Amino acid sequence: MDRIALGAAGENRAAHYLTRRGYRIVARNVRAGRVEIDIIARRGRVLAFVEVKTRRTRAYGYPEDAVDARKRARLIRGAAAWLHSQPGARRSNMWIRFDVIVCERAADGSHWQLRHIESAFDAGG
Repeated sequence: MDRIALGAAGENRAAHYLTRRGYRIVARNVRAGRVEIDIIARRGRVLAFVEVKTRRTRAYGYPEDAVDARKRARLIRGAAAWLHSQPGARRSNMWIRFDVIVCERAADGSHWQLRHIESAFDAGG
């Protein structure tokens, strides 16, 4: 499985995980403000902008470490652009959250492990 297919498989797993936990997927792989947002999901009054990190190994560290200050700033900018394009979303009483879902696939492909880091960072960076 190449890198692109692995990433898509991880995003599919993450979306399925969120759906099973009562989230409604609002959008996937949406571009806003020249930023791609992996998943936008809603549960109740929470609107979560979700970055999915998928890896086979931890050879380069923990996947969530790839969501560095620069990536967080881009995600915040993308979320602001998306909200601005959604008149109902920005006027509602939503709690905006930035989550990270880590998808790790065993090297032999036998299983996946997912970790959902809610409120991984805030709009302050």
